[in-house]
Amino acid sequence: MRNERILVTRSSLPPFEEYVEEIRSVFESHWLTNMGEKHRILEGELKRFLNAEHLCLFQNGHLALEMSLQAMGIQGEVITTPFTFASTTWAILRAGCKPVFCDIDPVNYTLDPEQVEARITERTTAILPVHVYGHLCNVEALKEIADRRHLKLIYDAAHAFGVRYRGKSAACFGDLSMYSFHATKVFHTIEGGAVTFRDPELEDRLFRIKNFGIQENVTYGVGGNAKMNEFEAAMGICNLRHLEEEIRRREQRYLRYMKWLRGIEGITVSEIPEETESNYAYFPVLFDAERFGESRDAVCERLNRNEIYPRKYFWPCTNAFDFQKEFRDPESGAPQFCPEETPIAARVSSQVLTLPIYASLPLEAVDKICTCILEGRRASG
Repeated sequence: MRNERILVTRSSLPPFEEYVEEIRSVFESHWLTNMGEKHRILEGELKRFLNAEHLCLFQNGHLALEMSLQAMGIQGEVITTPFTFASTTWAILRAGCKPVFCDIDPVNYTLDPEQVEARITERTTAILPVHVYGHLCNVEALKEIADRRHLKLIYDAAHAFGVRYRGKSAACFGDLSMYSFHATKVFHTIEGGAVTFRDPELEDRLFRIKNFGIQENVTYGVGGNAKMNEFEAAMGICNLRHLEEEIRRREQRYLRYMKWLRGIEGITVSEIPEETESNYAYFPVLFDAERFGESRDAVCERLNRNEIYPRKYFWPCTNAFDFQKEFRDPESGAPQFCPEETPIAARVSSQVLTLPIYASLPLEAVDKICTCILEGRRASG
């Protein structure tokens, strides 16, 4: 382990022979894309696995979210979280809407429902929360607000594949949920994504918008190209067969980390919420510099010197990105997005480090990582 680089994640793959057999029919048919056999099979299997009423596959999660906002006719202001990957914010902006940033819950890092209400204006059309690190948002409270204020509730569920709350799949909450199937995710199709949704009328609109506006060889309107190809769908079919084992092995790494780091002064680990079946997608740790004796950045630098590469995920918050300079108040000239308005998100972003976790990570590597983290504490103590 001494000389081997430990990255924050590593893509899981099915046995080589299994994937080759899965794509054999693709070579025989020469049908490589445009919703072929593998695309249809994966779509059906994902509907069953996620208990989804309707599902549409996409080339990636970002386009899935952006095009869903367009298909749903979302306009005006969208209340969302700044503690997320850039894609969430970019999708809102690229769909022609304005993100309105709301602070997060300090325990599970998801959108705080208690602060959502104050952000709603006559221009608000939707709430777009993010399930973070596999922790689901407060789905009951958000549904109550969305229903009462007649707003669409759209979840960024990129981290939540396979997660269940009170026996229900994450796909069962909200009007629509977006999943990312990027190679770094618990379940992946190399690149890919999907949306699950309730409104059957969205089916045709989503299909057209991801296929140049074309359906049955007739152009109905402006669209783009976000179709998943057959090789990606075949990878998804294979990976879905191994998902249970993937999650079980991730859980073992999670428990090993918890054995080392739970209860350490100045370190906050992420507990699995009650009534939740986790996918163990990430292992986030917060470092309180005053109580731990070392900052997050100092810990990260020492890990890097030891060929260990965690990730400051998410840092910075998206409302602190440079793009805000392009969106200034027309009268005062002040930036419209201010990270000081979401202090909990800003604090968590400055303290968080997601440690390496993946199915093939040796347990001895977890021991090495934790030993390296705690070395600084011992030195300062």
